[in-house]
Order: sequence, then C-alpha cells, then structure tokens
Amino acid sequence: MEFKHYTVMKNEAVDALECSSGKIYVDCTLGGGGHSGLILERIQPEGRLIAFDIDQDAIDSASERLKDYKNLTIVKNSYTTIKQTLATLGISKISGGVLFDLGASYHQFNKAERGFSFSKEAPLDMRFNRDAEFSAYDVVNTYSEADLVRIFSEYGEERFSKRIAKKIVEERKALKIATTTELANLIVNCTPRVKSSIHPATRVFQAIRIEVNQELTNVKNTLNDVLDLLEVGAIISVISFHSLEDRLVKNLFRYHSQKCHCEPNQMICKCPPPRLELVNRKPIIASEEEIKENPPSRSAKLRIARCIN
Repeated sequence: MEFKHYTVMKNEAVDALECSSGKIYVDCTLGGGGHSGLILERIQPEGRLIAFDIDQDAIDSASERLKDYKNLTIVKNSYTTIKQTLATLGISKISGGVLFDLGASYHQFNKAERGFSFSKEAPLDMRFNRDAEFSAYDVVNTYSEADLVRIFSEYGEERFSKRIAKKIVEERKALKIATTTELANLIVNCTPRVKSSIHPATRVFQAIRIEVNQELTNVKNTLNDVLDLLEVGAIISVISFHSLEDRLVKNLFRYHSQKCHCEPNQMICKCPPPRLELVNRKPIIASEEEIKENPPSRSAKLRIARCIN
C-alpha cells in the first residue's frame, strides 16, 4: 500500500519555527515528510534537521521524498529519546526549533492490518512502533475491568466506560477478542443508541491507542526534556488532535511562561524566571479550505512557544 499522509497545517506549523539557515531543527514526528520537507527548503544551505519516527513505512516514504537533502538526519526511534539521540549526534542545543505533529497518520488509520480503525477488519494492534511487543490485543484481553474503565474514562472520555469494560471481561472469558470488528461490534451492542455523528467505538479505540503507545506520558516527558535542549530564541511548535493532548500542551506552556508559582500565603517569591513566552494564547486551527480538503484537520490545534531563558 502506498504511504499516504496529509500534512496538517503545513505552512502554519513551519512558519511558526521562523526557519533560517545555520540553525538546528528537530521534527519529532517525520510521518510523510511534509513538514520536514518545508523546513529543509527554508534552512538551506547550512541548516540541519533531525527527524524522528518509529514507523518504518513512514521512514521509507519520507526517505525517498527527501533523498536530495544532505542536511537531513532521519532517526528510527521514538522522539522520547531526543536527549540521548542528540547527544550521540554531538548536538547539545536546538538552536532553531522543534516541531511535534501528534497522533496517528492517515496511512496508519487506513492500512487495515495496523488495526487502528474499527471500520476495517484487522487484528487488534494499534502500535506506532511495529517492533514493540505490546499491542491493543494485550490491553483488551489482559487488563482488569477496573483498568479498562480507567483508560476508557481518562483517555477516551467515554461515558459508558463501565458497561463496555464489563462486557469485554465477560466476552473474553469464553473467547479472546482478536479483531477490530469484534471489539467494535461488542461496543455497539452493549451501549445505548444515541444521536451522534461519532461511531460508538470511536472513544474506546482512541483510549486503547493512547494506552498502547503511551502517548500522553511520552508527550509530557519529551516536552520537558525539550525545554532543557532549547537555546534562547528557539521555538516549540505543537499540533495536537484531541482535547487531552491539547490540554497537556496548554498547561505545560502556561506553567513555564508564568512568572510566579508561589502559594497565595507565601510572602517572598523565590520562583525561577519563566522559561517560555507564549507566541499564541489561543490555538491556531486549520483554515476552512484545509478542512474541506482534509476533514480530520478540523480537530487539529497548533500551539507555539518561544524559549526565553
């Protein structure tokens, strides 16, 4: 299957980085190479780009697309290794900026055997990194009822979490739940019919995907690591696709841009100076034209911050 990936808010996210030659940039989620390609165009001739991805399909496609650029280093590893990886490459600071394009790609959702979509019959998988052993099958068939309720509630904000978790545990006693359609049908059959444009399995599948790939934990930890790597003036540009990610980014940016974190009754402030300056207080969203061309971009939010300390 050809690798297909629509680059969401391509110009907005890269414009935010204020790209220039001679500086170092990092694309934490290479994907189809859309953002990376535009960054590379703008940092010639002396800029350098380090791009991370754990999906071999993405790496193969982007490597071919960007093969003419000599100042690109593609790293097959999770962006969570950014500190160690940059140190190995002899890079102590990110002088230009870093871009995160979070979530799964069009290709991952539409390649049936990856198991991200409930609309296609496939094994329960959902791994971004296909070399990893832990998959959606393990979550569905080994997690306790209480843990299933927790992740469906926290990561999917699913109001029927208890009902769905109970039914999963009941069903898997007789026969393991092995495919996307088995799980989707179970969810449809055990939840009330409500008027909604969203399929009943959407939130549960999102929650399982986040759990399998530890998405929220990885984003939070890596953003904190990146703060230690940025030179003053460097930019963080983050595109998120659901409210949990956006809230995490918003809160982290806000915390590190505040001058004081003292308790109200504390007389003398000893807080360190803020590390970030918010470039946009409200998230940037995709244009109407982009949403028409690529409907999933309607949920994307772009937040930008600049290192000031």
